[in-house]
Formats: sequence, C-alpha cells, structure tokens
Amino acid sequence: MPSDDVKAQYEVYPYPERNPADETSRLITGSPSWPQEIDHWLWGGVRDWSKPLKALVAGGGSGDGLIQLAQLLTSAGRSYEITYVDLSDAARKIAEARAKARGLTGIRFVTGSLLEAPQLGQFDYIDCCGVLHHLPEPDAGFAALSGALAEGGGLGLMVYAPLGRSGVYPLQSAFTTLYKDMPPKEKLALAKELFTRLPDGHPFRRNPHLVDHEQGDAGFYDLLLHSTDRPYTITELTDALTRAGLELAGVPEPALYDPARLLPQGQSVPDQLSDVQRMQLAEDLRGTFKTHVVYAVKQGGRMAPPRGKPSAIPYIRGADPRQIARAVARDGALRITAGGEKHTLRIDRKAAPLIAAVDGRRPLSAIAQACRLDPIRFAGLWGPVETGLGGFGQLHYSTLLSGNRA
Repeated sequence: MPSDDVKAQYEVYPYPERNPADETSRLITGSPSWPQEIDHWLWGGVRDWSKPLKALVAGGGSGDGLIQLAQLLTSAGRSYEITYVDLSDAARKIAEARAKARGLTGIRFVTGSLLEAPQLGQFDYIDCCGVLHHLPEPDAGFAALSGALAEGGGLGLMVYAPLGRSGVYPLQSAFTTLYKDMPPKEKLALAKELFTRLPDGHPFRRNPHLVDHEQGDAGFYDLLLHSTDRPYTITELTDALTRAGLELAGVPEPALYDPARLLPQGQSVPDQLSDVQRMQLAEDLRGTFKTHVVYAVKQGGRMAPPRGKPSAIPYIRGADPRQIARAVARDGALRITAGGEKHTLRIDRKAAPLIAAVDGRRPLSAIAQACRLDPIRFAGLWGPVETGLGGFGQLHYSTLLSGNRA
C-alpha cells in the first residue's frame, strides 16, 4: 500500500494543481489515453467502438487522464464506463468537480489504492499515469493492473525516467534528510527557502527540462519532496512489464526511440541489438527523457498498427490536416517539435492532397481513389507521411469516428 507520507502529501497538495472552473475554457490533453492513440497501439486500429469502453483510471489524481478520455469519447459519440480510483480524497473531489463542470457522466469514483484494481472489475483499458513509480513496491502495482485487464485489454502507462530528471534525486535525498518528519506545509516552506540557495553548478540548475517546481506548490512538492519516487530506464520498464505478464505494445513517439536518427552519416546501429536495446541506446544518447509513456498488453497479445493497409482509417491529431497539407505543398517539409527538440520531416509536395483528405472517417483506399492514385503511386507518397507523422505521434489509425454508434 502507499505510505502514509504519500497519502498526506496528496491530501494537502493534490496533483497536478487544477481549478475546475478552467474546464469551460480548455481541455488538457496528452499521452497516454487519447482514444485514437489507444486504438492504434492496442487494437490494431480496428476496435468496435459500438461497444462501450470499460476503462479504469488508476491513481487518477486531480483528473487529467480521466477528463481527457471521457470528454473525447463523449465528443465522438461513444459510450463508456470509467472507474476512477485514487488514494486522495482531496484529489478525487477536484476530479469530480471537473467532470461535473463538463457534464460528463458514466464515471464511478472510488477512493482507494490501485493495488485493489482486480477487485474493481475487468477492464478493456487501464490508464495509469505517473503513479507506479511512487509505490513502495512498484512490481505489485504492475501485477495488480495486469490482473485487472479483460481479455484483449491493454494499458497506457507513464513512469519517470532518470536521465531527463538529472538533479532531482540528490535534492529529494537531501530534503528527506533535513525535513523527513515535518508536516507537508512546513516541509515545503523550508525546502523552497533552501532551494533559492542552490549553487548555479548544481545538476538541477543545469537541467533545462525541469519545470514542475515553477508551476505551483503541488508541482514543487511532487518533484522535489516526494517520499517515494524511483525512475525507470526503458529497459527497466520493459523488464517490469515482463514480470507482470505484460509486453510492450508501442510508444506514442517511436521516432524519439530510434537511435539511427541520432547517428552521424555513415554510422549505423549494430544489427545484433534487440528492439529494447535500440530504444535504450536512444535513451542514453538523448539523455533528455523525463518520462516513458508506453502502451502494454498481455504477453502474446500485441496487435501491430495497420500501417499502409487500404482498409485502415488514418486520423491526424493536434492540427487541421488541411493546414498541414498547405505547409507540405508550400515547403515540401514539416517542422515538428517533440521531446524538446525541433525536427524537420521531408515530404513530397505531391502528398499534400492525401493529407488534406484525412478526416478520421475515410480509409486509405478511399483517399487514394479520391486523389486518383493507383496503389503503387499512393503507397510511395503515403509512406513518408505515415512514417513522419506517425513517428512523432501525430498520425494514428482508428475506427473511433467511423462506423456504427453505440
């Protein structure tokens, strides 16, 4: 079970810090748990969305993952049954208020531990974002979530990674030594005062990727004063999945885990490396991953995304496809920021009409027909689009917006 210190922290400082009144002006989105992304990585882009999605948000905090999933499914006209569980009454109240502000229904709120997940039911999808690394025995959490998966179900997970959090763990250790037995508010006040006196050469000061401490008291406490916090390399994470009877199904931005993108011209990745070893090499070379977001399924249950299949239905996330098409037609390239870096994708200008035709409802075969392209010519133009946008999490295959409604 979570420690008393962890529960006390989240009762005083629910995380992330959210105001339910803001729900009228914005929807916070991200990975995991974007519905089309879930379909893409867990169900081969062909889930039958006429069937309600039974989901668990495990350790839901103040509700970001819950609200995103429920709102996007509601907006798509899809049915769902979502169970939210968290150990903090204060965080639960915020999540409930956010759902109420949006008029979201179909959500069951539970105060408790994710370790009790199998007792809450069997789920098609489980979201567990930023929680497993805060358990005294994380393997027990992985096992509990695995035990709560229905047949054919999958998980979307986020855990902290060590390299991009350089400087965090020495400070956590130091603050624990100094302030371990103090109440949360007193601990926070003293730590913030000491923080201002850190020398400029401290690894934390040198790390440009850390921002939570600048985003309110809850962010500072969660980053630097958490009593239970262990990061995972991608190798350690896949090992933990294996111990729980799970396997990696995919990562939202696979291009960032491709070490070949980082090597100078003329150098290549050794052929004998496994997929995980390649990903670990990319993590070591980048040195900037603060988190790992992954999708996982029961061992042997992985379904590959339907890349290039005529029946596959593409969906472009985060931007109007017509706007992207105009950029490609003008420049023959797209500029994307991902992982704190800027990337340039070279795409044939002739692919612009294909991109403009993506609406989340038409399959690739219909797009090819509308653009009057034979299969070979279409594949030659679409392949770089699929690889480029898909590699940075902007293109998924999903039936969410098409077909029968519940």
